[in-house]
Amino acid sequence: MISIAVLGYGIVGSGVVQVIDKNSSRISQNAGQEIRVKYILDIRDFDDCPYKSLFAKDFETIVNDPEIAVVVETIGGVGAALTYTRRALEAGKNVVTSNKELVAEYGSELLKLAMDNEVNYLFEASVGGGVPVIRPLAGCMTANIITEIYGILNGTTNYILTDMEKNGADFTTALHEAQRKGYAESDPTADIEGFDTCRKICILSSLAFGRHIFPNQVSTEGISGVTLKDIHYAAKLGYEIKLLGRSRSIGEKVSVYVAPHLIDKNNLLAVVDGVMNGVVIRGNAVGDVVFCGAGAGKLPTASAVIADIIDAVKHLHARRWISWADGVEGLVFDSTLLDSAWYIRTDATRSKVEKEFGSVIFAEDTGKDTAFVTGVMNGKMIGDLLNRGVDAQSQFRVLGDY
Repeated sequence: MISIAVLGYGIVGSGVVQVIDKNSSRISQNAGQEIRVKYILDIRDFDDCPYKSLFAKDFETIVNDPEIAVVVETIGGVGAALTYTRRALEAGKNVVTSNKELVAEYGSELLKLAMDNEVNYLFEASVGGGVPVIRPLAGCMTANIITEIYGILNGTTNYILTDMEKNGADFTTALHEAQRKGYAESDPTADIEGFDTCRKICILSSLAFGRHIFPNQVSTEGISGVTLKDIHYAAKLGYEIKLLGRSRSIGEKVSVYVAPHLIDKNNLLAVVDGVMNGVVIRGNAVGDVVFCGAGAGKLPTASAVIADIIDAVKHLHARRWISWADGVEGLVFDSTLLDSAWYIRTDATRSKVEKEFGSVIFAEDTGKDTAFVTGVMNGKMIGDLLNRGVDAQSQFRVLGDY
């Protein structure tokens, strides 16, 4: 029998405990031995909880118990979660987490700590929730040189943009509806301003390109500037607007950024609607591989966490090779120098646009609202042109080959 401890009894932590209880026979069969939850760490009282007898309020009880082989961290943040993770790894205990912020900020350190103590640090649920993407990237695609990753990595923003596109809701209305349905937090900043997507693309990029990439190195733009006009004009041009996290190898550097994009309606990600996530990983041998599914939610995320628990149990006496090196200065390529076509909405006249930008594709040119897509140019060139009298009300990249 393998004993585990779950740190935090929030949405994900409670889901993990409940699924292990409900599917205990199947989970134990897949792991090769019985798995039981011995402790649940939470400072709150849960008097009506059916697992009340398992609760502990002192981490020392867990870290000093030799029976605990796997610690499941679902606290979130980089405060107590970081301290407990370090101590668990140092005590020779495997750690499984869904904490994207912790992995994005401290992944290289914690992976090295796991290696030094001959245990595993696993985090499948930190990026795609219920969508398996870490394990395929670290295992199935290791024969490839990864050249690019891009994806819809946040269900909240995808729900909002879908509501705007399908139902004609403006941004504020769509956000309130997402909050009402429980898809968005009361403070939605991390989602709508792109910070959640940033952390996830950092994790994928670090794993794919072998060096730690920190969130503060990544240019990040959210969706709060997307309007119904932009949704409408994009549709006229044959595009949908999605918030993407993107990374691409450029020589010895990596371009990593988060921003709204126009994507062609024929692109596989164009049909990834609502709270679903979709990720494209491009390898030089296999080509494009697409992963799609529920990127968040109690049970989908718990499913990914438990898959890591099973993996950790199977590798109690061997390491799963998931690792990357420390970050280095100058690794991240300036995204303003990255070539792309651009969508621009402005109040400049058609003649002014054509004078500055040359041949473009217009979606609208009423004289009060002029929306168009440029040819391929980098962000610095766009900035220089806009400074010459075309004041952009909206400005988004267009997804496509360079």
